[in-house]
Amino acid sequence: MHDGLIKIRIAATAIENAANLVLIDFLAQRLGIAKRFVRIVSGSTSRKKVLEIDGLTAAAIAAALGK
Repeated sequence: MHDGLIKIRIAATAIENAANLVLIDFLAQRLGIAKRFVRIVSGSTSRKKVLEIDGLTAAAIAAALGK
């Protein structure tokens, strides 16, 4: 965790939304939830994104991501 933010590096290119899709897939797998519960609410074309994840608390997400 960096300044209250979770930092994730994705090795996919930003071409045709590929990096966003990889990020959603990564988070869904790591959190053990369906991809439909993970949404990018802002920053879809930026390096910094705000995501909404249904069904989990911020503490549960941080714990699952090892932060």
